[in-house]
Amino acid sequence: SFQKHLQTIPLTMPTKYADIAKAPKDILSEDYSTKVTLKAKKNAGPVAVTLETARGTGGALSSKVGTKFAYAGLSFDKVQLTADGGQVLETSLVPCEGVKLSFKGNKGADLGIDYTKGNIFATGVLDVKDMSRFSTSACLGLDSGFTVGGDATYALSGKTGFSAYNVGASYSQGKLFTSVTSA
Repeated sequence: SFQKHLQTIPLTMPTKYADIAKAPKDILSEDYSTKVTLKAKKNAGPVAVTLETARGTGGALSSKVGTKFAYAGLSFDKVQLTADGGQVLETSLVPCEGVKLSFKGNKGADLGIDYTKGNIFATGVLDVKDMSRFSTSACLGLDSGFTVGGDATYALSGKTGFSAYNVGASYSQGKLFTSVTSA
């Protein structure tokens, strides 16, 4: 039967669908910047404080101060204040094995869940500020070196319905890596 056949397929470590083509994207775009940035980290009691200053195109300096810490199982992954008065808050919580809940707040606010089990990695993100969209993705990794997956976004306001969907696959063997995605 199909289910019995599926159980015999060797499995590999899963990856998020957003990272299915990460290796080639990083080679083409990572660390190629003309931006000048100074980053300093200093312990301030039980937490480390980061001060990051960047020079804008006009030469003006813009700074942001941030920290990260954990308390009682809740991780504050990013707490940041920016020069323009903006605030960033990113938190995460692992209530049980394989499940990670997250909140990311900046100009918007997203509530997320990551689920991993075996060779499956699934995600879900709900825009809780405007209640405008719900996004989900899933990836399946196989020992043959293939990873297949897809994502979809459902609009909850305005013109409701599926507003985006993509599929992709990658293959990795030794130093060889290739991927293809619909977007």
